[in-house]
Amino acid sequence: MNLSRFIREKYGKEDIAFSRLEYSFVEEYDLYLKIDQRMATGSVMQHMIFLRKLVKRAMNKGIITRNPFFGYVPDQPTTVRKWLSNEEIEKVMTTKIDHQGMAFVRDMFVFAVFTGLSYCDIKSLRKEQIITDSTGNQYIDIKRQKTGSNSFVPLLDIPKEIIKKYEETGEGGKVFKMLCMNVVCTYTKRIGKLCEIERLTFHQSRHSFATSVCLSQGVPIETLSQMMGHRNIKTTQIYAEVTGAKIEEDMQVLSRKIEDKYQLAGI
Repeated sequence: MNLSRFIREKYGKEDIAFSRLEYSFVEEYDLYLKIDQRMATGSVMQHMIFLRKLVKRAMNKGIITRNPFFGYVPDQPTTVRKWLSNEEIEKVMTTKIDHQGMAFVRDMFVFAVFTGLSYCDIKSLRKEQIITDSTGNQYIDIKRQKTGSNSFVPLLDIPKEIIKKYEETGEGGKVFKMLCMNVVCTYTKRIGKLCEIERLTFHQSRHSFATSVCLSQGVPIETLSQMMGHRNIKTTQIYAEVTGAKIEEDMQVLSRKIEDKYQLAGI
């Protein structure tokens, strides 16, 4: 355990009393993990969270009265961008892939980009969950595997084409014969390399649906929340990052709307 090793190397003991824990201990342990153990920022944070929990329990039991973490600010891990731009989506869709399994995973990724469905929801998607209204419009109507909440997604042309492409392959009433998650993850990474997209993951497809396909094209967040099967719109606001281009576009629209409505006095 890194904490025990740190105490042995730093203090020459197998253990130390809680009363000896001060800010300097926390700071030195942080540096030990970063420098001596060469841990990434996220890993350091997890170890510090564990130590903080121990300290909190000791304080709750009255073993110590001062919090040695007071003033400690951990480095924040660099977050990986969770969505693709429209140009990157286009690249995934058009890059030539000869490997049959990878080509299938690419199609499933694209299907998710244009429906917002997760891997589990695609894997369990059944033919009877694709409904057609009186005017011929098609929808996916499901309960999400993760939350059990309703998700109602109109089918765009691209997912319709993908469904048609694999309509003879599904088994037991399912739309697709989905590969296992480990294989999907492996192939998704390879697709990312082919498309020169760093650290591509399958779940980025769902984020891309929210951000690039919907919000950036003007779909109201209330509508998006319903399609993604979120119980609370706050989840959608966190999940879907609004791009700078979308903000700029909205402000340009606002500028045109209020152009002649306001006037400063004396001008």
